[in-house]
Amino acid sequence: MKWGVIGTGNMGQILIEAWMSSRVIDPDQLFITNRTISKAHAIQAVYPDIHVLEDKNELTTAVDILFICARPTEIYSLITEIHGGLASEQCLISITSPYSVQRLEQLVPCQVARMIPSITNRTLCGTTLFSFGETVTKEMKGYLLQSSKLFSNPQVIEEKVTRIASDIVSCGPAFFSYLAQEFIEAACRDTNITKQEATSLMENMLIGYGKLLEQGHYSLPGLIEKVCVKGGVTGEGIKALEGEAGRLFSSLISRTHAKYYEDIEKISYQMLEG
Repeated sequence: MKWGVIGTGNMGQILIEAWMSSRVIDPDQLFITNRTISKAHAIQAVYPDIHVLEDKNELTTAVDILFICARPTEIYSLITEIHGGLASEQCLISITSPYSVQRLEQLVPCQVARMIPSITNRTLCGTTLFSFGETVTKEMKGYLLQSSKLFSNPQVIEEKVTRIASDIVSCGPAFFSYLAQEFIEAACRDTNITKQEATSLMENMLIGYGKLLEQGHYSLPGLIEKVCVKGGVTGEGIKALEGEAGRLFSSLISRTHAKYYEDIEKISYQMLEG
């Protein structure tokens, strides 16, 4: 099958790189475009057999599966523009959470799915979150899930958990990178360690931490129990976290969900206006 990507920004590029590394699709079967076309050509410079098309409508008619990697508020106008080139046997896939598959099915004459990726897919691991529309065939669903296994752990989710699942899978790497960076800044501010030393130690700790989980040596609670010796230093640190972390993550979830519903309201308004 031929795949297409409209939007080669951060996440679009990560997906393309994951596909090329995993060989889930041959480069000459991939067609890409971007509003700033030079970004698409920059990807083509790395993978010369990828096709770059400047015309979104030409790309739409050329592919079997079309990934829309655009901001939520850009999707309605984009779909309106390419609508005439979509056919029932094609599958349109959005990677943004506010557009449910039910809403997308109201806008297009083709099969619809949503796949929310993660930056961790670039290392051919992590999760991709899937939701499927009513018109998706059994064959298309199987093809998408099986293909995604080559660069991720695909998981089908219900609409009601879309935002929180996305917070964990897609936003999580940024959230925990921020926390790690704050840990480093505090270490440099409150002790004599240099930023270079603290950063190196932190990065290596995180790599090892991930491997402990990947190889199944410990669960999250088991890891805490193993490191947190009764009456020890780690226990004191955990006490500090207990006083702050719960409120922190409740606030985080509140903010991401508020933005999610704000985007849903905006796209609902766009559809009414249209």
